[in-house]
Amino acid sequence: MSNLKELLEQYKQGLISYEETESHLKTLPYKDIDFAKIDHHRKLRHGFPEVIFCPGKTKEQICKILEELRNKNGLILATRADKETAEYVLANTKECEYNEQSRVIVCGKLPEVLSKNYVLVATAGTADLPVAYEAITVLRAFGIKVKTIFDCGVAGSHRIFAEIEKIQKASAVIAIAGMEGALASFIGGLASSPVVAVPTSVGYGAAFGGIAALLGMLNSCSSNVSVVNIDNGFGAAYISAMIIKQAKN
Repeated sequence: MSNLKELLEQYKQGLISYEETESHLKTLPYKDIDFAKIDHHRKLRHGFPEVIFCPGKTKEQICKILEELRNKNGLILATRADKETAEYVLANTKECEYNEQSRVIVCGKLPEVLSKNYVLVATAGTADLPVAYEAITVLRAFGIKVKTIFDCGVAGSHRIFAEIEKIQKASAVIAIAGMEGALASFIGGLASSPVVAVPTSVGYGAAFGGIAALLGMLNSCSSNVSVVNIDNGFGAAYISAMIIKQAKN
């Protein structure tokens, strides 16, 4: 049962009994499965169901959480899954696919894209693509239209000028960069929409695993730039999807 409205409508129509309705209501907010409390109200509050972060969980725990979430929410994502974890999940869970580039397991059918608005995903370099693909996979799972600009870092800023129209017509931009993270400020100065900056762990020693890019983005002089955590393509996509939801078609 995906939400309270559906539950009450089925009870009203006599499709389920009082006892069944009561049983669903007990676990509708969340379900305690000992090692995890599954938040079934996340979709009701945010518009999207809870997403599973795979690192730190056993393969068996991931499958159990997926099973519980699928029972009430339909399409479910599991992020940062390594190949071994993905193979186990796909062997034990129906209707799942794994994107090795994004490291995301998608369980269920992707929704149809209805909005004309789109999120632009831009990367400074090819090394930033794994983070970009995570963002793209999450956006598509949420039914958001995506356009991309890859390998357009400030070391060759002329590459961005050919994409000005694509940047300015976007309802949100995800700017992904390592090194000093300058791409976010550059795109921020060109964009007419919010820019969600993602620092990546790409870079040499003084990049400090993405900290240099993070600090550079936090100090951006472009007022429309906001920043998520290092390598957090998922978080950038989630925020951007919520922005698109508020935009008019």
